[in-house]
Amino acid sequence: MSRTRCFLPPYLITTLAQTRPEVAARWAHTLAEDHRLRTARGTGAVSGPRAGAATGTGTATATGPAWVVHTAGGRTVLPGDVVRSAGDPETGDLAVDEAATGVAASLALFEEVYGRRSYDDRGATVSVSVHYGTDYVNAFWDGTQLVFGDGDGEVFDRFTKPVDVLAHELTHAVTEHTAGLVYQGQSGALNESVSDVFAACLKQRLLGQSPAEADWLVGAGLFLPGVDARGLRDMAAPGTAYDDPALGRDPQPAHLRDYVETTDDNGGVHLNSGIPNRAFHLAAVALGGSSWERAGRVWYTALTGGDLGPRVDFAGFAAATVAAAERLDGVRPGPVEQAWAEVGVTPDGAGPASPAPAPPRAGDRVVVRRSGGFAGRTTAGAVDLTGDDARAGELRDLVGRIDVRRVGSSAPQPDRFVYAFELGDVQVTVPEQDLTSELRRVADLVLRDDL
Repeated sequence: MSRTRCFLPPYLITTLAQTRPEVAARWAHTLAEDHRLRTARGTGAVSGPRAGAATGTGTATATGPAWVVHTAGGRTVLPGDVVRSAGDPETGDLAVDEAATGVAASLALFEEVYGRRSYDDRGATVSVSVHYGTDYVNAFWDGTQLVFGDGDGEVFDRFTKPVDVLAHELTHAVTEHTAGLVYQGQSGALNESVSDVFAACLKQRLLGQSPAEADWLVGAGLFLPGVDARGLRDMAAPGTAYDDPALGRDPQPAHLRDYVETTDDNGGVHLNSGIPNRAFHLAAVALGGSSWERAGRVWYTALTGGDLGPRVDFAGFAAATVAAAERLDGVRPGPVEQAWAEVGVTPDGAGPASPAPAPPRAGDRVVVRRSGGFAGRTTAGAVDLTGDDARAGELRDLVGRIDVRRVGSSAPQPDRFVYAFELGDVQVTVPEQDLTSELRRVADLVLRDDL
C-alpha cells in the first residue's frame, strides 16, 4: 500500500505562487508530477498501529543492504537506476552522497539509540531515489521508498542537502509502522511533529550538540541565498523561521491558545505541529543530557509503547510521554509535564475539537483548493461556468460526468496533498491517492492559472 509523505507545507507553496510568478511554471510542473506519481502508487491508508511496533523485537532476517540509492535522472519513473548501496564509496554526485549519508545516519540513530532495526524493526532495506523530475520542489515517503527533488533553483536547493529532511521522511515510515497516527487534525500534527523531533535528534547527534547549543531549525540550508529564511520551521520558537516577501511570514503557532482551525492541509497539520514541537524543545532543555538520549527516548517510548490510539490528540500524547518518562531510568516526568503545560496542553485535558467540514456552496462555478505537501501550503482557484472563461465548457462536461458517490475516501496520509472541490452545489474532499482522472483534470484546469 502506498502512503506518500511529502515535505513542503501547502501554505508555503501558495504564498510562493502568489509572490514569485516568474517561477510559477516550475511549481505547476512539480504539482503535476505529484498528481501523476501519487495517483499511480496505490490507495492504502494509515489507519492504526502497524506490525513491528515493539522496540527491538523484529524477528525477520534482513536479506539485503541497509539502504540503496537510485537516481531518477530527471525522470518521473521510480525507483530509477541504482547508483550506490550501503558499503559503496562516494560517487561524487552531491544528491546521491547526501542521501546516503542522511539515511545511514538516520538508521544508525534508531538502531544504536533505540534498538530499532530499520523503519519496520525487521531490517528492511531503505530505498531512496534522488534527482526526481525537473525542478521538483519536494521530498516524501510513499510507503515503499524515499524520494527527493533537486529544488527549483530559485527558492529551494536540493532536498537532500539538510540531513534532517532525510530523517524527517524516514521517521514518517517509523510512525506508520508503530502508532500509525492518522494524518488529520491533532493526530496529524503529532505525526508531523514526531518527524521533526527525530530530525532534530539526528542533527544534534551528528553535530554533538546539547539542547542548549542546538539551533532547533528544521530544513536549515534548504533555501537558496537571497531568501530571508533560517529554515522551514523553528522548534524552539515556532512562527519565527522565516519572514520573506516570497515566502510570507512563518505562520506556525507556539501555544494551544493559537491553534489554527482550518480545513486546509488536513486540519493544519504542518501549522499546528509547532505546538508539540515546542513542547519537545522545552522538555529536552529541562531534562538535560542529549536530546536523542533523554527527551528523544521519552518520545520514542511513547510512540512505540502501544498506548497511543491512531487518532490521539495533544493531551493524549502528552499523557503518554509523561507515562514514558515515569518508566524510564534516569528521566524525571516533572519536566515533561511542565513542557506541555508551557504550550497550553494538560495531559488529562482535551484539545480543541477538529473543525467541522465547510458546508456545500451553491452556484454555477467550480472551486478547487489544494493543500498539504512538505511545505504545508494551500493553492486555490475558481472558474465561473456561466462566464466566457475558455475552461468553462470542458469543466461543465467534466462536472456532469463526475459521480462523487463513487469517489474513494482513503484516510489522509502524511505530507500528501488533499483536494477540496466545489462542483456547482456539491462539495467533496478527496485525498490525492483517490483522485479520479476526471477530478485530476478538473484540478489541472482550475489551478492552472493560480500556480
